[in-house]
Amino acid sequence: MKPIPQKIYLASKSPRRRELLRQIGIDFELLLLRDQTPRGPEVSEEVLPNERAEDYVARVTLEKAQFAQKTMWWRKLPSRPILAADTTVVLDGRILGKPADEAEAIAMMHALSGRTHQVLTHVAVLHEERTHQLTQRSDVAFAALSDETIRAYCATAEPYDKAGGYGIQGQAALFIQDIAGSYSGIMGLPLYETGQLLKQAGLHIL
Repeated sequence: MKPIPQKIYLASKSPRRRELLRQIGIDFELLLLRDQTPRGPEVSEEVLPNERAEDYVARVTLEKAQFAQKTMWWRKLPSRPILAADTTVVLDGRILGKPADEAEAIAMMHALSGRTHQVLTHVAVLHEERTHQLTQRSDVAFAALSDETIRAYCATAEPYDKAGGYGIQGQAALFIQDIAGSYSGIMGLPLYETGQLLKQAGLHIL
């Protein structure tokens, strides 16, 4: 039986996912997808009509992983397991993506204020012909936020590259009264579940 490579490809631009993989001792090389090509992004993150959040986050993750795998083959790169993930924030069944501007970020914070929402992170590991995947869900309770606090937060750079307009590992930690689920999953990569998937793919992990 062929030995499983102990280094993986990470198909994600997220610096948080890189930090989390390093935290659990996973050696990785980036295999990034392009956002800008003559035909648009290599993997679209647009929500399809009537698409449920669970279906959306799984579809986008799997498309990222599959495109990265095809890229590995096209470039004749060494064959390694490929990890991809996608995180979305859900409030009352509505997907909250990355805010396009300050007005949208402010509106998102007002919507989340004093409410409990869900964070879904889907993780997929592809190796050769096998796919290992799951969705991890966390519930996050926000305190009631004043308009002044919301505007001060949205004047920072923090909300604009994150689903739902906030990062639990940043200043938005001040808003979070309670979480039920996975802290690292809310950051973008649930470490327990990711470790299980990598083990299923054959990697040796502690």
